[in-house]
Amino acid sequence: MVESKLIVGVVTGAHGVRGQLRVKSFTADPADLTAYGPLTDQTGDTVYKLTLKGEVKGQLIASLAGCTDRNAAEALRGTEFYLDRALLPQADKEEFYHADLIGMAALDGAGTHMGTVRAVFDFGSGDMLEVVGADGSVVLYPFMEAVVPEVDLDAGRLTILPPAEVEATQGEEEGEEA
Repeated sequence: MVESKLIVGVVTGAHGVRGQLRVKSFTADPADLTAYGPLTDQTGDTVYKLTLKGEVKGQLIASLAGCTDRNAAEALRGTEFYLDRALLPQADKEEFYHADLIGMAALDGAGTHMGTVRAVFDFGSGDMLEVVGADGSVVLYPFMEAVVPEVDLDAGRLTILPPAEVEATQGEEEGEEA
């Protein structure tokens, strides 16, 4: 299911004593957080007037209309900012919004269900898919064409060809439990 709103940022804390916020941006260029249109909550009921002030240690510093002191800024920790999908650029052929990958069925090369994509992480060396198996096991796979050769957005599934290192690790874990 394609969501009509995508999360594009989250408040991680306060910056200073005058109500400024530290914001983690999920846009390709963090400074584009406010470039696409009005930020809202997930329902669209609350509109946030966010003004970017700078960047410190990989996080944006921003002011929010009505937020004038540190206590108010701290109270907003965890607040998520959303944009209407229609305001964002169309993803290129081999690009995907993380929100589109989360919830997809993960199949192996033979079409056997491996699990469901629960999250997408970027630890600095590229995106990783967190796949949860039916038994509750969690495995991280690098999101690269050699490992994930096929993504079918319409069908809601992707194909994963686990690297030999992942298969070997899974076998060792299973052997340890026996």
